[in-house]
Amino acid sequence: MTGPSQTAVTPNTDTPFGIIQIRGYIPIQLDMNKLNYDVWRELFETHCSSFGVLGHLDGSSVPTADDEKQWKERDGLVKMWIYGTVSEQLPDTILKAKSKARDIWLTLEELFRDNKEARSLQYDNDLRTLEIGDMSITDYTHKLKSLSDLLANLDSPVSIEPW
Repeated sequence: MTGPSQTAVTPNTDTPFGIIQIRGYIPIQLDMNKLNYDVWRELFETHCSSFGVLGHLDGSSVPTADDEKQWKERDGLVKMWIYGTVSEQLPDTILKAKSKARDIWLTLEELFRDNKEARSLQYDNDLRTLEIGDMSITDYTHKLKSLSDLLANLDSPVSIEPW
């Protein structure tokens, strides 16, 4: 039993630290060329929420004098999860000395949401000019859905107008 002047030392055996192979939990890799930020983000936030470390992404978790060491360890773990789920070209862009998981998270968001208007116009044009050509109906509708989702993720949802 510890008294008020003693501090209990708890080993790092809690659940988040048991996650070694993050790709088993977040099977997709964030990639600039695949434009899969929103899907990756949803999976990553769900994973972090499940393990009680979402505050390291949204900024609601801040270290206190009593838990600074544990907080830094968890923050480092979340950073490793991020680095383990991004494509090879992204660490060069997002890696900064002494950054926190929140800083990296915001850098990624800015990187993928940058040029929102230009991307929105491009996707809208792609959607409106898409032709079935040699695609199967399944591939064609999947492409339509993908473009529609990308537009929605850029705050430009597709409106359905009557003929």
